[in-house]
Amino acid sequence: MAIGRAVGFPEPVTNFHDRRLPQPAAPAGYAALIHAYGLRVPWPRTLAAIGERHRLVEVDGWRILTPRHAPHPTLEGHLTFALKYEGLDLAVLKRLFLAAGPKPIEEIVLAKPTGTYARRLWFLYEWLTGATLDLPDVRQGRYVTALDPEHQWGIAGTNSPRQRVRNNLPGTPGFCPLIFRTEALVRGVELDLRARAATVAAGVSREILARTAAFLLLKDSRSSFAIEGERPPQDRIQRWGRAIAGAGRAPIDRDELLRLQRVVIGDARFVRLGLRAEAGFVGDHERETGAPRPDHISANPEDLDGLIAGLAAFDRGPVNGLDPVIAAAVLAFGFVYMHPFEDGNGRLHRYLVHHVLAERGFNPPGLVFPVSAAILDRIDDYRRVLEDYALRLLPVIDWQATASGNVRVLNDTADFYRYFDATPHAEFLYECVRKTIEEDLPAEVEFLGRHDRFAAGLARIVDMPQRTADLLFRFLRQNGGRLSQRARTGEFAALAPDEAERIEQLYAELFGDGFLQGR
Repeated sequence: MAIGRAVGFPEPVTNFHDRRLPQPAAPAGYAALIHAYGLRVPWPRTLAAIGERHRLVEVDGWRILTPRHAPHPTLEGHLTFALKYEGLDLAVLKRLFLAAGPKPIEEIVLAKPTGTYARRLWFLYEWLTGATLDLPDVRQGRYVTALDPEHQWGIAGTNSPRQRVRNNLPGTPGFCPLIFRTEALVRGVELDLRARAATVAAGVSREILARTAAFLLLKDSRSSFAIEGERPPQDRIQRWGRAIAGAGRAPIDRDELLRLQRVVIGDARFVRLGLRAEAGFVGDHERETGAPRPDHISANPEDLDGLIAGLAAFDRGPVNGLDPVIAAAVLAFGFVYMHPFEDGNGRLHRYLVHHVLAERGFNPPGLVFPVSAAILDRIDDYRRVLEDYALRLLPVIDWQATASGNVRVLNDTADFYRYFDATPHAEFLYECVRKTIEEDLPAEVEFLGRHDRFAAGLARIVDMPQRTADLLFRFLRQNGGRLSQRARTGEFAALAPDEAERIEQLYAELFGDGFLQGR
């Protein structure tokens, strides 16, 4: 489709590909381009259209702009509109470039060789496709950024002299999810949670901090299994906890992921270790026929080597230019959508959060934030975040059921795991990290302080072994601060009535304010 040929909807519509518009409007930008070129891509989370009124409307996944924003109804017009108002969608752009071919992009650049949007399109075409356009290098003019940092999170990047574009994309062609600069994320970054965690850690003794770290590590490991619906033995929980404690020490690559899978699986007699040799999906099967009912289809096995190489390249470079929590969301959720293993993907996905935070020095030394516990507390939100992209991805994957109840993917889907909008994932992770730092960490420090005071007060009332004192505390906690009749006549029959009263009073003074509720 040539530069001057019409693209888009000259007349407003009320329905667009089974999507109801909030008012009559003409789809523009990515929506118009996807329609005009028949692109099979996951739809952007928000679509743009031009309304008939001079009022901006954002509702139900649509952003309705005013007539003065209307693009020229050509490939150049809608591409310029998309870059200006919608940010980058690399999956759409790559499929569009492959569908349109090099000639229209060359024409756009030749018509405006120093134009900001023309040069950005030129750079993106060559970066995404690996092909070189038949264009002479730009010799003068100021550098422009490939990604608009007012729209999406980027990195400092490096210059591409050929187009005089600064490549601030937070990834490589092998892996580059993008995240919009939303109010929630800007607020999260401004909280400076790293400094808040350091302040909490600095305010307690080394002994308390060490015990806090041990508890939070065990809590995170146990929660990560619980998210998967597993209740493994204690030694397996502790083994995975030791792995989490070592997060960030080794770079992420294929060998490291394979090592971690062996740790998390443990008994591999019934699991094939290593990258999947077959397709995979998340979902269930029809009860009568055994046919697969996928909620999410994983990356093709033949694409996994390249995708993991993209993850590794991200971990070696761009991860260091992004905010640590945002970078952790990109790496972790990118991995889980690929789902490269038969088993262990979920726990490794959450391990990658710890990896980035530790690698970037976000945690105080020796301390692991119980991110998995925060996720478990918000498990429904977590599932909705995972589904945010999975439900948009599934319709563009062509698949058929196999005789073994698996799926076979029939089309090229690799780019859909390289490029996706990770904004809701970063917002969710930021809230989880905030909770661990502002609530879980101070609460555990406070609990240990109160518990130590209880132990010291108990020792002034009665002398008993540590194991017995711990049992007494559990009984009090389980019975609302009172020793039950069974405890008074059983394990603690040796306590005098006044001793039992004083112990209950001590417990009430330290824990009677509802501090332990929900813990």
